[in-house]
Amino acid sequence: MSKEPTPHTPAADPTAGAASAAPLPGRLTAAAVLTALEGLALAGLGVYMLFVGIAGHPDSPQQAETGGLTLLGLAVLPLVAARGLRRGRRWSRGPALITQLMALPVAWTLWNTGGAVRIAAAALALAAVAVAALLVNPTATEALGIGPADRAR
Repeated sequence: MSKEPTPHTPAADPTAGAASAAPLPGRLTAAAVLTALEGLALAGLGVYMLFVGIAGHPDSPQQAETGGLTLLGLAVLPLVAARGLRRGRRWSRGPALITQLMALPVAWTLWNTGGAVRIAAAALALAAVAVAALLVNPTATEALGIGPADRAR
């Protein structure tokens, strides 16, 4: 008496989302990974600033701690957006694009400081432009349900 497995139907599964019906395009996955890396870099810098503010000898411990907490708070936006992109959620495109728009002036400021910081500035600018280009690509917008086919409904 063997039971045959019943085929999985997305309509019968209330937890299945629209993104589970089809695999995400590589462009959307790449955008999610780069956005997550930006968020992790912000979080890492925030933790470093907190550590220096608490255990180090900064000029102003209060400024270092406040800056660290601010960076940790700012890291939430790209991390949440990256998670949404990876799950194919249409709302995540806006926060991800906002993150890239905020990164460009930061990259410009870092570039103008000169020195070895220019490497970080160039990397940040390249990542921001790449993610923005990936997110406005028709393949990615359609995967998120923002394409012309969805407007006709």
